[in-house]
Amino acid sequence: MTGPRSYSAVDLGASSGRVMVGRVGPDSLELAEAHRFANRPVRVPEGLRWDVLALYAGVLEGLRAAGQVDSVGLDSWAVDYGLLDADGALLGNPVHYRDARTEGIAEKVWATLPAAELYARTGLQHAPFNTLYQLVAARSSAQFARAERLLLIPDLLSYWLTGEQGTELTNASTTQLIDPRTRDWSYEVADRVGIDLGLFAPLRRPGDKAGELRPEVLEETGLAGPVPVTAVGSHDTASAVAAVPAVGERFAYICTGTWSLAGLELAAPVLTEESRAANFTNELGLDGTVRYLRNIMGLWLLQESVRAWGDPDLGGLLREAAGVPALRSVVDAGDAEFLAPGRMPERIAEACRASGQPVPRTPGEITRCVLDSLALAHRRAVTDAQRLADHPVDTVYVVGGGTRNALLCQLTADACGLPVVAGPTEAAALGNVLVQARAHGLVGDLAGIRRLVTRTQPLTRYAPRGGTARWAAAEARLATR
Repeated sequence: MTGPRSYSAVDLGASSGRVMVGRVGPDSLELAEAHRFANRPVRVPEGLRWDVLALYAGVLEGLRAAGQVDSVGLDSWAVDYGLLDADGALLGNPVHYRDARTEGIAEKVWATLPAAELYARTGLQHAPFNTLYQLVAARSSAQFARAERLLLIPDLLSYWLTGEQGTELTNASTTQLIDPRTRDWSYEVADRVGIDLGLFAPLRRPGDKAGELRPEVLEETGLAGPVPVTAVGSHDTASAVAAVPAVGERFAYICTGTWSLAGLELAAPVLTEESRAANFTNELGLDGTVRYLRNIMGLWLLQESVRAWGDPDLGGLLREAAGVPALRSVVDAGDAEFLAPGRMPERIAEACRASGQPVPRTPGEITRCVLDSLALAHRRAVTDAQRLADHPVDTVYVVGGGTRNALLCQLTADACGLPVVAGPTEAAALGNVLVQARAHGLVGDLAGIRRLVTRTQPLTRYAPRGGTARWAAAEARLATR
C-alpha cells in the first residue's frame, strides 16, 4: 500500500470516549473526530463501576459515523478489566480504579512479596489500584470464582467487536504482572501472590492482527467487510508517547489529561531501589522502548473542582487564575488524598491550611493553585527522571488535552526551565492511527512516525521565563510539610 488509507481510532479516556478517523499517506496525516461520548462511572451499592455497555454503544455509534475504513484500533486507560464466564459472557460491570476495594491490599501483598522485591521484578510504581492489587482484592468474590477469562478494557471491547481474545502488551505492562526486561509475564510474581495467569488471553504486540469485525457489528455499523481490527498501543499513554513529535533521544514528555504522565523514553527499565522510592514506573512502549514515568494526579484536580462549582466557563476561570499571584499556595499533585471524587475544592483548601499556606478561597485562586501545583509536579518528575535514569533532556513535549491550557503549558516551561513544545492534542488517537498505518506499510519506524507528526500537526512552543529559583523554593516548601 502506498496511497492514503483511512483508519478508525477508538480512544477511551477516563472522562470521555471518542472515535477518530485518521487519513494517512507517506507524507500526509489528517485526523477528524467522528463521534465523542461521555464516560460516566456509576456508583452502585457494591461500589464504583464503569458503564462499559454505554462505552461499547458509543464505539458502535462512532464506527457508524466514521464510515468505511481500512482498519480499527482501540486504546483506553490502564489497569481495569472485565471478567468473562465459561461462555464468554461478561460477569458484571468492570470495577473503577477509584473504587475503595483495594484499600489496605498492598500491605497484605507486601507481607508475601516485599515491595522492594516486587519493584525489582516488575518495575511498576506503587499505586493502590494496580491490577495486581485489584485481583487480590477480588479473588474471594463469587464473581471472581466464576471467571474463566480476564480482559483489560480495550481487549474486552476488541473481543466484542471481533469475537477473538488477546492481551495487548503495553496495557498488560500496567498490571504489575509483566517483567519489563523480558517483556513477558512474571510467572514468579503471579505464583507468589496467588494469581493464575491462565485467566489472561495470549499476549499481543502493537501491530498484530486482532481479528475482523463480526458480521453483526458490520450490520449494526453499516460497514462493508472485511474490516480488520489491529492491535495498537492499547494503553492510551503508549499510543500518545508514540505520537510525541520529538527528534532524537534528549526529550521528556508529559501526557496530559485526567492524569499527567511525565517521564522519559528509554531502551531499558530502571529497577533501582532509588527509582522505587521516587515512585517511577517502567511501562512498555513501541519497538522495545520503556516508558519511564511518574503518574501525577493531573487535570483531575481541576475537572473535579469545576464539577463541584457547577461547570462554569473554563476560559473565564483560567483568565481569573492568570491574575492570581504565582505560587501563593501549592499542593502535592501526586498525593493519594486527591484520588477519590468529591469535595475537591474543599480538600485542596484543607491541604493548604494544613501546610500553613494561604488558603485559596475563590474558584480563580483554587484554579491557580491547581495549575501551579501541576507545573511543580511536572518539574519534579522531569528532574527526578533525568537523575535516576542518567538521561539528560533539553526539551519537554506536552501532548494530550492539557495542550489546550496555555497557562499550564507556560507554567510547565517556567517550572522546568526548559522549552516546552505543546501538541498534538489528540496524541493518543494519532499514535493509534499511525500504528495501524505502519502495520499496513504506510509509515516506517518510530522515528518515522514522529517525523510525520512533526511535519503535519500544529505545535506551539513556550520558552521558560523568570528562572527556576521560585519554583525550587515552592518545591522545598512542599518537602517540609
